[in-house]
Amino acid sequence: MLVRRVIFLTGSDMNDVRPNANDVFNKVPQVTLIFWIVKICATTVGETAADVLSTTFHLGLVVTSYIMAALLILALIAQFRTSRYVPAVYWTVVVFISVVGTLISDNLVDNLGVSLVTTTIIFTVALIVVFAWWYRSERTLSVHTIYTKRREAFYWGAILFTFSLGTSGGDLLSEKLALGYAVALGIFAAGIALVYVLYRLHAIGGVLAFWLAYILTRPLGASAGDLLTQAPADGGFGIGRLVSTGVILLIIVALVWYMSVQENEHPQSAVAVDAQ
Repeated sequence: MLVRRVIFLTGSDMNDVRPNANDVFNKVPQVTLIFWIVKICATTVGETAADVLSTTFHLGLVVTSYIMAALLILALIAQFRTSRYVPAVYWTVVVFISVVGTLISDNLVDNLGVSLVTTTIIFTVALIVVFAWWYRSERTLSVHTIYTKRREAFYWGAILFTFSLGTSGGDLLSEKLALGYAVALGIFAAGIALVYVLYRLHAIGGVLAFWLAYILTRPLGASAGDLLTQAPADGGFGIGRLVSTGVILLIIVALVWYMSVQENEHPQSAVAVDAQ
């Protein structure tokens, strides 16, 4: 099958869509403000939940990693079996992949003694390889056309490495370089703001802007999680991992419930694919 044209129907055109067996749908959500809010919350939970399980519940990094990897696999199976974007399934994967991405970085640093500089370089190279492989295979890195299993696999592979990279990069700035959690948070927030300005000025395209912002929101969320949970003596607010994780999870659940209601009332448009 040769894909010649991709059309996204919006607005009044939605009423004219009559899905049938040949329709395909984008498997990921539209990029809106609520998308970024939930994504940042998920990245923050990735930082705090990993600490809750491994430290507060005394499971350790290795056991926690096995448990969360198994849950991630189950969530991914459910995600790949869906035929379209389902908010509850999609965001469950994001939360689990956030925790697993954090644990990968923490295991390399804490258990294997790999430096944060090295892990940051490793995950940067791994992410570049995924993007290069994805683009060579599909000729696009757009998240608006994730309607095949192969594209979805590339998408989730890239996201996993953005989380691991964000964890290492965030820890590198806030801990290794001793800038502190608040300063690191400000740096990453400024980076996201810069990406947005460049995008609005048409200095960079939408695809590049999305992935740069996606990468930067990970260390932003990680820095926010550390700022909330670390003791005041260490530069944090000392709220506690369990409380912080619970509150943020409630926010995620509420927002995902809202998105589910919106999706049921106004489902995403079919991706019309012409084949020859």
